[in-house]
Amino acid sequence: MTLFRLDASIMPGSSASSALGDIVEGEWLAATPGDTVVKRDLAADPIAATAWQEAVSAGFIPDDVRTPSQHAVTALARTLADEMLTADALVFNVPLYNFGVSQHFKLWFDLAYTVPEIGPGGTSALAGKPAVLNTTLGGNYSPGTPRHGWDHSTDWLRRVLGDVWQLDLHVVQRPFTLVGVNPALDSFADMAAELRVNAEQQAHEAGRAISEAARLVGASR
Repeated sequence: MTLFRLDASIMPGSSASSALGDIVEGEWLAATPGDTVVKRDLAADPIAATAWQEAVSAGFIPDDVRTPSQHAVTALARTLADEMLTADALVFNVPLYNFGVSQHFKLWFDLAYTVPEIGPGGTSALAGKPAVLNTTLGGNYSPGTPRHGWDHSTDWLRRVLGDVWQLDLHVVQRPFTLVGVNPALDSFADMAAELRVNAEQQAHEAGRAISEAARLVGASR
């Protein structure tokens, strides 16, 4: 059995989203020690900003007239897709940055989405595969807060992972990760601590859920 893990934090040494990913991965490995975990770190190995454009343009011309760069990006797109297609479950660890989607994740998604099996125009070959999205927010954008509605990442991530790729998606969200970092948020320390505990518990539950789901599918093959 294989778990695919993607991290998109630009601060890997102190990443709250990666910490939630560690919990999910730990639950996966606890179920069956020795399972394979395929990892992709988009900060350590970022996708070039030009890759999607080149991959799209390559799709309109015959293979034998593509440039070396177009061959390279289409091969990379194939690799990105295969990492997910060959896995039994997936975990995505994606922070909110500047009120929007991580550019590292968006570039990765756009390039992977050029591969026909998981691209536009048909049923996703990832449909039904168990997955976890761990997303973290420096502030709190919940209903009733001054910046409710400023999180322009989570809904988009739900849309592309759950609706476009049709993954069986569990979403874990941890707000207020900048409490303890930004002194202006010190008064929210108790709330942030409670939100962290809740998110970590949800990550444990999600890790166990995708592990069980993947093994049930494997047993039925």
